[in-house]
Amino acid sequence: MAQTADAARTVIMTVDDDPGVSRAVARDLRRRYGKSYRIVRAESGESALEALRELKLRGDLVAVILADYRMPQMNGIEFLEQALDVYPGARRVLLTAYADSNAAIDAINVVDLDHYLLKPWDPPEEKLYPVLDDLLEAWRCSDFRPVPGTKVVGHRWSARSSDVREFLARNQVPYRWYSIEEPEGQRLLAAAGQDGQRLPVVITADGTALVEPEVPELAAQVGLATTPTADFYDLVVIGGGPAGLGAAVYGASEGLRTVLVERSATGGQAGQSSRIENYLGFPDGVSGAQLTDRARRQAAKFGAEILTAREVTGLEINGAARTVRFSDGSQIAAHSVILATGVSYRQLEAPGADELSGRGVFYGSALTEAAACQGHDVYIVGGANSAGQAAMYLSRGAKSVTLLVRGADLTASMSHYLIQQIAQSPNIFVRAHTVVEAAHGDGHLEQLTLRDTTSDQTELVDAQWLFVFIGAAPLTDWLEGTVLRDERGFILAGPDLTADGRPPANWELDRPPYHLETNIPGVFVAGDARAESAKRVASAVGEGAMAVMLVHRYREQS
Repeated sequence: MAQTADAARTVIMTVDDDPGVSRAVARDLRRRYGKSYRIVRAESGESALEALRELKLRGDLVAVILADYRMPQMNGIEFLEQALDVYPGARRVLLTAYADSNAAIDAINVVDLDHYLLKPWDPPEEKLYPVLDDLLEAWRCSDFRPVPGTKVVGHRWSARSSDVREFLARNQVPYRWYSIEEPEGQRLLAAAGQDGQRLPVVITADGTALVEPEVPELAAQVGLATTPTADFYDLVVIGGGPAGLGAAVYGASEGLRTVLVERSATGGQAGQSSRIENYLGFPDGVSGAQLTDRARRQAAKFGAEILTAREVTGLEINGAARTVRFSDGSQIAAHSVILATGVSYRQLEAPGADELSGRGVFYGSALTEAAACQGHDVYIVGGANSAGQAAMYLSRGAKSVTLLVRGADLTASMSHYLIQQIAQSPNIFVRAHTVVEAAHGDGHLEQLTLRDTTSDQTELVDAQWLFVFIGAAPLTDWLEGTVLRDERGFILAGPDLTADGRPPANWELDRPPYHLETNIPGVFVAGDARAESAKRVASAVGEGAMAVMLVHRYREQS
């Protein structure tokens, strides 16, 4: 009796140019294996190869291929030879007449044939099924491994490939990475009709091949929501970090029609943290990805919409409405807006760093690139918690991890618990008073010039991996001329707007701005984008919740 396949969509394929024979083979296969396997029938080598390529792109598994020897244009041996390039693990069977048995024997050496069957195969219970049972059992014991629905084919040192992998990982989209230097990567490219000159190629679960996709296209194809369902909301939250997610959870749970808009991936910088150990309620620590996933699901449970890959470019006041404009020209409006745009890591200002970004120089990509760092020497620029968490995570597999710190030590900006963990890690080293003077490499990072800021001496070190976690640049340039900010771009709110005892210019209400309210009534700020904020996950979540409370107060008095 046929055994259940390990994957629901596992295929047994039969190829024969004689329609009558083709139907007969498929009929016998379905009778025995139809409940456990999908039987695919083709009547030419060309159409069979096309079907195999489509199956490959969709991530389906092919266990056995049965091909007739005598087919026009492409005989069975020629077909199986090409099929081997697409599905090398599939078991291969040649159907042949007695007169062609010598050719079948020769094919064992050409295409590593697993078996040949003489026509007719009646009765199948004696001549077909025993052979197929053995081949299927052998296939199930082989390393066929089903793969996630989304596949990414690219080059190790391709900046765009790195960006795509980071986007998928941070948005909790399962995918499998294939280097074009690997045979399977080449097979996928061939199935997609690509030569590898334009990378990455992303193959979605339905077999669609996206070549060098832009973020909005990629987001839509992998099932992320990108389009709002309404034109007007009670609350628009801009930014999906801890503050934005906190605001979305509390806003939606309290009955406000809420939409959260995120330009890249929910979680913000916290979502890239390998382990957060000082967040209330998680004594054993929690990864940024886990915390983000729980918060996102919680917001969705209460009815909040979450839009990904939507860049906000403008904020306008239209009477009682607050209008949010997107980069594609579309817009939505709401009674209130919470600005939770967070911050981004500042770029490393060293010659060569920009050119090698994504090619050995990475900004907050430690989780995505960690597997490739196994056994290598890794350098990290930065001395705050994000740098320390990355160092601890990378140290599990890296030969060594060196923290490059501009200051005298880590105490100025890193939590005490992390400093202790780093001190106890034998392969983590801290170089104080050290900056990156230059990055060098042909196509990817190969060396770094380091400078000691006290002695001004430089040193050239070999390095393939540099992770940068320096400072915080607020993502607020698009608010120029609308919302008041300090000299560094952080948003002013509440008491900071009335430091001299007077309300901000053009403030028309007879009350001062609420604690997290900007110079525009009904527009609030929460989290790291706010001037003088604490830059901690817990405080960001708290401010998101507090901002919703103030939204209610604003609406009650409007």
